[in-house]
Amino acid sequence: MIGRLTGVLLVKQPPQVLLDVQGVGYEIDVPMSTFFDLPAIGEQTTLFTHLLVREDAHLLFGFASETERQAFRQLVRISGVGARTALALLSGMSVADLQYAVESDDSSRLVKIPGIGKKTAERLLLELRDKLGVVETHLTPAVAASDQTGDIINALLSLGYNAREANWAVKQLSAETTVTDGIRQALQRLSKDK
Repeated sequence: MIGRLTGVLLVKQPPQVLLDVQGVGYEIDVPMSTFFDLPAIGEQTTLFTHLLVREDAHLLFGFASETERQAFRQLVRISGVGARTALALLSGMSVADLQYAVESDDSSRLVKIPGIGKKTAERLLLELRDKLGVVETHLTPAVAASDQTGDIINALLSLGYNAREANWAVKQLSAETTVTDGIRQALQRLSKDK
């Protein structure tokens, strides 16, 4: 099994990359979260990989972190969730967001991902309960510097924004902003950003 590859990035065509490892080119499918973190073409990178062997193909999937790979492996073990669906899920939300959705039993976050319907989302919530211990911290994606910041981030998360968007919006606010004003200002910034 191929567990990790380090090489020079030759091609980036979402969702696939071509990695040259000592003269051998590996075609690797990656989630968009990993894709956006990749260096420029011609630079060296390391990907944690998962090799999927089927009757008609050998498919290699790559991830920026071990945590992401473990989440992928948990997802493909679920009946009715294939590698493409698992890749779409990890492209649409971080592992922390996924764990938060599972812990809070929030299927509405999952159905926003293309290819995930209501039944699949509920199956994911049921099957992943107690299995996503791959995230180092057991906190919500909202890492709060203060109670006000945490309240604003949690409000944005409950409105359907992901942790990256919520954290970005909160960083734009001044430290003295109240929770109510912070939520309003964050929503304005997020609506302008889209």
